[in-house]
Amino acid sequence: MTKRIAFLTAAEGIEAVELTEPWDAVTGAGHTAELISPESGEVQLYNHLDKAETRPVDKTVADADPSDYDALVLPGGVANPDALRTDEGAVAFVKAFVDSGKPVASICHAAWALVEAGVVEGRRLTSWPSLQTDIRNAGGDWVDEEVVEDGNLITSRNPDDIPAFTKALLSALS
Repeated sequence: MTKRIAFLTAAEGIEAVELTEPWDAVTGAGHTAELISPESGEVQLYNHLDKAETRPVDKTVADADPSDYDALVLPGGVANPDALRTDEGAVAFVKAFVDSGKPVASICHAAWALVEAGVVEGRRLTSWPSLQTDIRNAGGDWVDEEVVEDGNLITSRNPDDIPAFTKALLSALS
């Protein structure tokens, strides 16, 4: 059965492989991926600090309804989740998704969006190591593991974890 997966990003600062590899994994498994962003147009991907490709936004956060999707993927990069956590609509979208019980997969710095949405308290998760204090201060249990699954949350630390991250995501979709 084909599922719809929302990939939520800001306009800039998205770590390219953290968007493209999970995207290719879900579409390769026969699912539909849609890029959601606070602004319409295109988003700019990066290979660390160097500009990479752009991708067209399929729908703005204001026009997207979490109930229309079967899972949410939050790619990292530093600037991307930092911008998302200051956007009320994006934060509300993340919170609604986590509260729905549907899978939410967050990699690297994207856990900032989970912290801002107030959904990490009492949850076990991982992220880029510099976020561990933010996660702990928000009541989460930060661990240094390749992939962590806690209820509907799937989290990973960095691009090296993408194979385990996408495997957990695809498993949650089946």
